[in-house]
Amino acid sequence: TTHPARPVEKQSKRSRESKREKGRTKIRMFSMHPHSTATMGAFATGAGATSTNRKQHHHLRRYLNTFSTNKNNKTRRRSSSRRRKGDERRTMVSAKYSSGLQKLENCVDSGQFDRPMMEELFTIADEMAKVKPGSKDSLLLQGYLMSTLFYEASTRTRLSFESAMGRLGGGIVSTESAGEYSSAAKGETLEDTMRTVESYCDIVVLRHFQAGSAAKAAKVMRAPLINAGDGPGQHPTQALLDVYTIQKEIGRLDGFKIAFVGDLANGRTVRSLAMALTKFNDVEFFFVAPDVVKMKDDIKLFLDERGVKWSESTDLIATAKKVDVMYQTRIQKERFGDRLDDYEKAKGKYIIDQSVMDALSDTACVMHPLPRVDEIDPAVDGDKRSAYFRQAQNGLFVRMALLKVLLLK
Repeated sequence: TTHPARPVEKQSKRSRESKREKGRTKIRMFSMHPHSTATMGAFATGAGATSTNRKQHHHLRRYLNTFSTNKNNKTRRRSSSRRRKGDERRTMVSAKYSSGLQKLENCVDSGQFDRPMMEELFTIADEMAKVKPGSKDSLLLQGYLMSTLFYEASTRTRLSFESAMGRLGGGIVSTESAGEYSSAAKGETLEDTMRTVESYCDIVVLRHFQAGSAAKAAKVMRAPLINAGDGPGQHPTQALLDVYTIQKEIGRLDGFKIAFVGDLANGRTVRSLAMALTKFNDVEFFFVAPDVVKMKDDIKLFLDERGVKWSESTDLIATAKKVDVMYQTRIQKERFGDRLDDYEKAKGKYIIDQSVMDALSDTACVMHPLPRVDEIDPAVDGDKRSAYFRQAQNGLFVRMALLKVLLLK
C-alpha cells in the first residue's frame, strides 16, 4: 500500500531543488556585477553548497534588492503623502457652514451678519487663534492670492489682513496709497480698477475714502470683496472683531450697556458696531460726543425701528458708572476738511484717564479701534480693563476666519 504522504514529500523536495537552482542562477548573475565580483566569489558555489552558504545567498539577495527598490519606495511614499494632503485639502474646501456664512459672497456691510453667522464666525476665530506655523491649518489657503487695495492710510487693518492671509499659507499682492500710485491717479474709475485687480487674485480687500464705494465695487466683481472701510460709511470687519472682543472681555453679548465716545458723526467703526449689536438682546447705548460730531440721525432711526434703547449724554464720568463697555474713538481731523474751527471745538473734550477708570466697574472694559491721539491717557494702558491692544489682536483671528469662510466652501 502506498503511503499517502510520500508523493507530497517528493514534490516538496523537487520544489526545494528547483528553488535552490534558481537561487544559484541569480547568484551567478549578481556575481558578474562589477561592484560585487569580489564579494560574490565566496558565495558562487556548486551543488555541494552548505546550508550556511544558502543562508548567505538569501541575505545577500535581500541586501542587493534594496538598491533597486529604495527609490521606488520613496516615490510611492511621496505620492501617498501628496494624495493624503490632497484629500485633506478637498475636505476643507467642501466644508459646509451651518449659518448664513455658507451663502456669504462678500463682506461689505455689518448688517449682512445676523446672530447665528457671527456666533459661527467667532467659533472659527477661536480655532484660528490656535493655528501654529507648520501645522496643517497653516496651509489652508495655500495657492490663493489676496489683493489689498488701500486708497486711505492704514496700519492695523492692512497688516492684520496680510498677516491673516500669510498665517493661512496664502499669497499677498498689495499696494498702499492706491489713490496716488495706482491708475486712479490717471483718472481710471474704481469699477475698472476692481475688474482688473480681481483678475490677478482670488479675493480683494478694499479701503476707500468715499462712503458706499465698497458696495459699488462689489456689484462689478466676481471675486469676493471685503470692505476694509469706506470713508465715513462702514467698517464691517472692525465691527465683527469688536463684537468678538466684547464677548471675550465681559463674557456675554446680551444684557449689557455700552458707551460710544468721541467722533460719532464720522466714525465708521461706531456706526458699524451699533448696527451689529442690534442683533443681540437687551443692549443699551449711550452716546457721548461734542455737538459738532454727534451720532447722526440715520443710526438713531435704525435703533428706534428695532426697539433698541439709546440716550445721549455730555457727562463722561456719570456715563462710565453705568456701562459695561466704554468704546472710545479718535476725533478724526481728516474728516473736517476746511472746518478747522469745528475740529478745535471737538478735540480733547472727552479723555479717558484715571478718573474715568475709577468710575468704571471692575468688570467693565475700555475699547478703542486705534490709532489714538490724546483721547486715552497712556497711563491707564496697564489697567486690566484696558482691552484695546487685545482688541487689535482679535482682529487677526476674526479676519483669518473671514478669509477662510469666503474662500473655502
